[in-house]
Amino acid sequence: MDNLTDRIEDLDWTAIAAALDERGYATARGLLTGAECKELIALYDDERRFRKRVEMERLRFGVGEYKYFAAPLPQTVQQMRTAFYPRLAPIANRWVTNLREAQLFPPALDGLLALCREHGQTRPTPLLLRYEAGGYNCLHQDLYGEVAFPLQITCALSRPGSEYSGGEFLLVEQRPRSQSRGEAIALEQGDAIIFPNRHRPVRGARGYYRVSVRHGVSRIHRGVRLSLGVIFHDAR
Repeated sequence: MDNLTDRIEDLDWTAIAAALDERGYATARGLLTGAECKELIALYDDERRFRKRVEMERLRFGVGEYKYFAAPLPQTVQQMRTAFYPRLAPIANRWVTNLREAQLFPPALDGLLALCREHGQTRPTPLLLRYEAGGYNCLHQDLYGEVAFPLQITCALSRPGSEYSGGEFLLVEQRPRSQSRGEAIALEQGDAIIFPNRHRPVRGARGYYRVSVRHGVSRIHRGVRLSLGVIFHDAR
């Protein structure tokens, strides 16, 4: 199947929802083709496609750099954002309800972006991230304003083994009155991982409680690693 929207629609969404509830993340293995990954990597040196470049070391975010896409987004990125959002919105709204939060999210991406505009968030947030040997990304959360959709996606564009080594995707959860719990997830080229933006609900003996989640990338040992980040809310 060569249509990205159809590939996203045909994912096992029951299993994805269960994995997000149970483990705090879900993977879509081989979501992007090798050709799609190469096309996105090729955009990195075209400054016309981006609105902002960030040197991570200068801001003590890690070692590497990333660039936020300018509007209009590349077709592959726009397709991912548009097709994933309506599938993730019911999960996000269930999480919001379980945590007794007030903000429910619209069923379609256009509604979310309209809500962002009402709060002064008008700049697109999807980005490409690039690390060379020795690079890494500190644990963080991607919050850009008052509106923050609870789920986001990272997709690996480079090939581990042949193009780089190291660079596992990191997730760390901090549960109340407990030590942090971390996972290192190895992603192959084209794999996507869906994970919480900042927190998620976990069922306890007295109902649901909030678990804080941060994400990052472990140190690159060799080569160059590029990845795509798809965040659904826009930034101020």
